[in-house]
Amino acid sequence: MFKKGKTILFDNPPVITGHAGVAGKKEGEGPLAEYFDMIFEDSSLGRKSFELAESAMLNKAISLSLDNAGRSPSELDFILSGDLLNQCVGSSFAVKEMGVPSIGMYGACSTMALTLATSAMLIDAGATCCAAAASSHFCSSERQFRYPLEYGGQRTPTAQWTVTGAGSAVVEKQPPDNAKYAKITAAHIGTITDLSISDPANMGAAMAPVSGRIRP
Repeated sequence: MFKKGKTILFDNPPVITGHAGVAGKKEGEGPLAEYFDMIFEDSSLGRKSFELAESAMLNKAISLSLDNAGRSPSELDFILSGDLLNQCVGSSFAVKEMGVPSIGMYGACSTMALTLATSAMLIDAGATCCAAAASSHFCSSERQFRYPLEYGGQRTPTAQWTVTGAGSAVVEKQPPDNAKYAKITAAHIGTITDLSISDPANMGAAMAPVSGRIRP
């Protein structure tokens, strides 16, 4: 592993040997439906709260990614996961029964990229197998960042619709059989840029700098 500017390049790029994505009913009605491993018609997943439903989604995504990689939780060195709830509690409940060292990560909309990048660095540093995951749930996010749905507040014109879904990828060293897998060849961790976006509901404007098209 070495750096070129602010970008980290991997001498022996880690590979993604298995992955999975699950989503809610609204996402299942969209153009990406065929790419989800599972679609939940009930946004509560039969749980008593939307937060517990989010944990259940994340657990399912991680479990499916392990199945697709032919791995079991006992083969993981670390699970790196994050969500949009306080203290990554959704992730904590999702993985608590797996008995795997857990690293909670919060990057909001960049959490999946963050867990993948950090997993790749851990693998390059000597770890054998990691799961990188992230989740969000529209209903729990509304309660976390704006107003609970049961409050019945009017949504602002700039309000966004947070995805109900979870994703996971199993990151490992290139297997000896040299099979073809997607490689993580580099990681670039961004710096904090404040463009003074003052509308907390307008997440589109807040995240626009990531595209590189808007600069301070």
